[in-house]
Amino acid sequence: MKLASKQQGVALIMVLLIVAIVSVLATEMGARLQLQVKRASNIKENNQAYWYAVGAEQFAKKSISKLIENSKGVIHLDPLWSDEFVFPIEGGGIEAQLFDMQACFNLNGLKDKASTTSNAFTRSPELSERLSAFYRLLEQVEPEIPSFERETVRDSLADWLDSDDNMSQLGAEDSTYESLQFPYMAANNYMADISELRLVNGVQQAWLKTLMQWVCVLPAENIFLLNVNTVTEENAAILASMANLSISDAKSIIASRPPDGFQNAADFLALTQVTAANLTDEQKAWFTVTTDYFMLSSKTSYNNASFAMQTLFKVENNQVSVKKRQFGIQ
Repeated sequence: MKLASKQQGVALIMVLLIVAIVSVLATEMGARLQLQVKRASNIKENNQAYWYAVGAEQFAKKSISKLIENSKGVIHLDPLWSDEFVFPIEGGGIEAQLFDMQACFNLNGLKDKASTTSNAFTRSPELSERLSAFYRLLEQVEPEIPSFERETVRDSLADWLDSDDNMSQLGAEDSTYESLQFPYMAANNYMADISELRLVNGVQQAWLKTLMQWVCVLPAENIFLLNVNTVTEENAAILASMANLSISDAKSIIASRPPDGFQNAADFLALTQVTAANLTDEQKAWFTVTTDYFMLSSKTSYNNASFAMQTLFKVENNQVSVKKRQFGIQ
């Protein structure tokens, strides 16, 4: 009897252990199931937010096509395309805004296709004038950049973009960057993104944020054109540097601009302030009243998910195409 009682006790303990193990396993399986359900829900919501952004991109593409079709070659600031677009959706929404990418200073425009060397004494006249415009833009940055630093940044940027390893007077090539604590090499090509500017010799964090508001990068494109109809007073430094004007004159021109913009570049060049600047033929060619590049900045949300994207469009032969996308950019 005692042996049977002991066996029953052992059996009961075994049953309790099995029940405990099964309970633990059930709890673990339940937790994992909840995690998988939550993960699937998050993926679904993120995908939905992404497709909202894609929808905004497609809408912007059609809007640009319509804008080009109706513009008759003159693009000016119009709330119909330049104001922020907000579209509420059940469980989320879309926020999007189009920007003219020819109302900024394209750094890739400082790459000289015609010259194979960055030697300061053999630069083409075209590149020299563009670099002078960039130097004048640096003069507008606050806090004020010392002249030696401005010359260093100007020459170093030219060296960063050119295709050779010849160092400008105050520039930098691979030997400079390879000597750093965390070495790298000069691109010797077009910039792929504006963030590359941080790597250029002479660039300082103290004033970089201000400069980044005025400059941009059009990938693999050395176009150097400013749409005088879409540049704003906040970006008057760009117009001042490219047209060799004072900030006050640049702001005055922008403030007095016709509501429907200048109808051609000649109207802008005929202004008293501009004629007094005695621009060269090369400099006069920098100004236009149309645009070939637009940037869409979109932010979408759905339930607990959000998604941000920037899309660069190019207009070519009246056709709009996507040239670049960046995710997570605000």
